Amino acid sequence: MNTDFGNSTSGMVAFILRNTTVENEFSPSNWAALSSNGTNGQAYGAFLSYNMQWERLVLGAEVVYNNTATTLESGAASSIARQFDTSDGFHNVVSIDAQSSIKLIDYALLRGRAGYAIGQFLPYATVGFALGRFDFATTATVFRQGDNATTGGTYGPITTTQTVGKASNFVGGLAAGLGMDWAITPGVFLRGEWQYIAFGPVGGIRTNINTGQLGVGARF
Repeated sequence: MNTDFGNSTSGMVAFILRNTTVENEFSPSNWAALSSNGTNGQAYGAFLSYNMQWERLVLGAEVVYNNTATTLESGAASSIARQFDTSDGFHNVVSIDAQSSIKLIDYALLRGRAGYAIGQFLPYATVGFALGRFDFATTATVFRQGDNATTGGTYGPITTTQTVGKASNFVGGLAAGLGMDWAITPGVFLRGEWQYIAFGPVGGIRTNINTGQLGVGARF
């Protein structure tokens, strides 16, 4: 699972700095306080297919479920700070401390499949829609202070923290894959497959997964 935490703090920082000159002119909410991260894990699942065949062309639809509980979890923690002058004459010091985590619990797929039968082998391609269930939590702490050399005015230091998170958050996505079925008996086949899924943002966190899958199926 590849995870991009770069925009996960944007909404919180924008809310903390709402209606301020600092946000209006230098947009700290757009600073990438956190980086990308990757993790590996295992998944187990099942699939149910319906196929139709015209000579060697095989078309079908498939429902897939995979459970990844406790195996696909990623997190990041970092900070960023800047100093800048705003149009009101203040020299500002702003820093953002952030941490975020996300966990993919399970996901389901509804996809179409097209293959070409070659003897006992069926190479195929898939495309479809995904629905993933995630837990996530993000915390952002914004520190700011400033001084005006002309007027002698100051503000701060001000420290504000905000946290957002949700359990069992459902998010859609798109999936594509390539695979091969191998009929070892008239009613049993083995399957090998690569699949890519890109999920929509979860609390500003973007994830995608690459999977290599091995399976066994019964044809009836």
